This record gives sequence, structure tokens and C-alpha cells, in this order.
Amino acid sequence: MADTAEAAPPDPTKFITVKTTLPKRPTPENSVRVPFTTERLILRPCRPEDLDALRVLRTQPEVMVWTAIGRVDQDMAETEVKLAPFLPPRDVTNYNWAICLKENPDELIGIGGCHNWTSSFGWPEVGYMFRKECWGKGLATEFLKGFLTLWDALPREETLVAVDARTVDSKSTIAVDGEGVKEVEEQYIAVTAIANARSQNTLRKCGFEHFVTWKAQDSRDGMGKLIDLPTFRHFPRRSKGKGSNFNS
Repeated sequence: MADTAEAAPPDPTKFITVKTTLPKRPTPENSVRVPFTTERLILRPCRPEDLDALRVLRTQPEVMVWTAIGRVDQDMAETEVKLAPFLPPRDVTNYNWAICLKENPDELIGIGGCHNWTSSFGWPEVGYMFRKECWGKGLATEFLKGFLTLWDALPREETLVAVDARTVDSKSTIAVDGEGVKEVEEQYIAVTAIANARSQNTLRKCGFEHFVTWKAQDSRDGMGKLIDLPTFRHFPRRSKGKGSNFNS
């Protein structure tokens, strides 16, 4: 679809059921996840000891303005609540990683991955955050490319998923079975704010394509006005040269 496409927000009551593949759930526990290195980064499982570093990240207004809440954490307890989903026993419900520099693998400078298995469009959603002093160095692109390698390597299973019909088009449809259910390539969704051009450029560099811009009420504290949300998608299995994911 063209980058100028604008549309209504996703409506789960109008979703359609498709046959696709997704990573098997539960996801691997933190205890068995192997750290992944890129040129400058180490992606590793989150730890309880990351709380202080996550607190630094989540008290930077420049970072938090792009989050759904739009403000810094008010206290350590709020940050602890944000870290908890990425620690046992809830670690198996997502696939989020601590992002560290190679020279200091114990200090979290960012966090990212699949934090939401069912996005507004029904597909898994990717997201990430970096400390402001790490911006403008290509680290977000480096992280996302590395994370997509990890995501692509997860074992898959065939499943039925309710998704927004706008994600099912000629580019994604593989076949239609005897009962009329479409078999489609799995997708990975990223939702951005219209003003966050930096993140949109990162997504494009990593193979994401813009497919719709929709309006939603700004969920940030004290806001509430309608904002535009350019939304991107990625076809994970295409990077492995598999047009059809079934039987893989």
C-alpha cells in the first residue's frame, strides 16, 4: 500500500481468521536464551539487576515521550512493574531482550523485542527503547536487525489467527483452503507516532514496509487528541527465503 494511505483504527469485531505460522508458545525461558552479539551490542535476557538501569531509561523525558504513557516513571515501583513481564515466570509470554554495549554487558542501555503477541492488528508487535545518549549512532538499526535474526530462528507452528483484514492482501496471501480460509504469510507489526521519523527510518532500513496510517486517541497523560499512527509490517520468513511458511 502507498505511504499516503490513511484509515480507521483497527476494529477487532471486524477481524478475519487466517491460517499462518507464528513462533511456538510459550517462548523460551530466560534461563535458556543464549545472548546474541552484533558488531557493538549484546542482546541478553533481562535480569532483576537491570532495574536501576531501566529506571534511568524510563526517567528520560526524550525517551518516554514516544511511549503510550508519554511520561517518565513516577517512582521505582512503577519501573519494577514494567520490568516484571520480562522476568520469570512471565518471560515465556514475550520475547523481549536487554540491550547492552559489548564492552559493558551488565549495563542495560535499551530494551526491545516482542513485548506484545497480539498487536492492534492481531499480529505480534515489535518495539524498542534506547537511552537518549545512544541515539544517532545506528544502534537501533543494529539492534533490530539482530533481533529479527533471533525472531526468525524461533521454531514455528501452524495456527489460526484473527487479524485486521488490511494485512491480508495479494502480497501476503499464499492460498485459500477448501473452507475458504486464507493461508497467509506471518507478519510482524510496528506502530509509530507520526512525528517519530527516526523510528520509521529504522524500520525501513530493517525491511519493514509502511502499509497504513490510522488515527487513534493519544493515550499519553493529559493529551487525548487524535494523532496519526503510521504502521509498518515485516514478513519474517521472507528473510529465510521461504515464501510459504507451512511445513517449515
